[in-house]
Amino acid sequence: MTATAASAPSQGISNSFRWTQLIIGLICMAMMANYQYGWTFFVGPMAKAHNWEIASIQVAFSLFIAFETWLTPIEGFIVDWIGPRGPKIMVAIGGVFAACGWLINSRADSLEMLYFGAILSGTGAGAVYATCVGNAVRWFPDRRGLAVGLTAAGFGAGAALTVIPIQKMITSIGYADTFFWFALGQGGIVFVLAWILRPPRAGEVPTASAVKVLQSKTSSNPGQVLRSPLFWILYLMFIAVSASGLMVTAQLSVIAKDYGVAQTIILFSLPTLTLAGIIDSLCNGGARPFFGWVSDQIGREYTMAIAFSLGAIAYWLLGTAGTTPWAFVICAAIVFFTWGEIFSLFPSTTTDIFGPQYATTNTALMYSAKGMSAFVVPLANVLKTHTGSWHAVFVVASVLNILVVAAALFVVRPMRMNAAEKQSAVAQPAE
Repeated sequence: MTATAASAPSQGISNSFRWTQLIIGLICMAMMANYQYGWTFFVGPMAKAHNWEIASIQVAFSLFIAFETWLTPIEGFIVDWIGPRGPKIMVAIGGVFAACGWLINSRADSLEMLYFGAILSGTGAGAVYATCVGNAVRWFPDRRGLAVGLTAAGFGAGAALTVIPIQKMITSIGYADTFFWFALGQGGIVFVLAWILRPPRAGEVPTASAVKVLQSKTSSNPGQVLRSPLFWILYLMFIAVSASGLMVTAQLSVIAKDYGVAQTIILFSLPTLTLAGIIDSLCNGGARPFFGWVSDQIGREYTMAIAFSLGAIAYWLLGTAGTTPWAFVICAAIVFFTWGEIFSLFPSTTTDIFGPQYATTNTALMYSAKGMSAFVVPLANVLKTHTGSWHAVFVVASVLNILVVAAALFVVRPMRMNAAEKQSAVAQPAE
């Protein structure tokens, strides 16, 4: 590894073209956001319409997350294997699969059918996610944290604009028709934009020359990555932080209802839950480019320590002080702001360590950790039922974040510094 920075892009292509690629990826990600962050608004109406248990419905959410993440290494490998046409083909297919998933949800009259819809939509959303992130880290070696953060922000904040429309449509035409029309709109936009995407060609991106963060001089293939202890340490860290965030993401409306604040009007005739949904999406999305940019300046591990320490405090506050309307909105916003950055920090760290050549596959391997964490979501309901409150759930989330901070500072960074020294020593004789 070496501390390097990027020179100006090649004369062969304008700098605006790679920003166009980034913006297209961001929009495609935004179209996938509701599949995760809009889910919470459908849970109650589905439970009421079919007399299904909420815990049973949330199995669909876990399946969505699992298939959104666990298949991404395969999807990433296919993108890398196809070559220049890989991104457009995979994103187009992803848009079709995601749309089909919600179309099935709109007609699901059994839990099994709902689960099948979740599997399809998860597969599609993962294909879009993995491809757009892989494209971003390749186009922006000089601003990797920021570029991945902006791309991931589409997924984190994309639901903010549709929180109110989704709730109003569910109220006026029912959850089933809302699933139907959003499926067509979101999937259609992704399918059209997909054909603009492509990876950079030789000479189209900046070359490394003195950036502020450690970056490997060589690229590791997926097999080498899977044999690396550092990858698995990062993988466990990702699971810990992701699990804590998903517990709140999937249960936000349930938590608000249990606190008795969900329908309390607090601002511009908006109830607490609606306002929280909007602000949380913005905070979740904004955290990704913000902490990605910070990590480009001070390093990935130090940024992880700052963000996840704040996250531990935020979960504790939500469990102890978030029981009034405004406190709930503020505490939930802090939680989302200190959770969403994992989707910029971990992909950029993975590419820094293992290089850009197999970036789509390698970042997808890391992203699959989110699927492992998804199965913690139903356990949160079990813990809440057993203890009688959400306090224990938030204590667990706080502890997980503190453990990750310790791992970032005292395990990951020393291992990366040691690897950098060895790589420099190997390169020294040739110089």
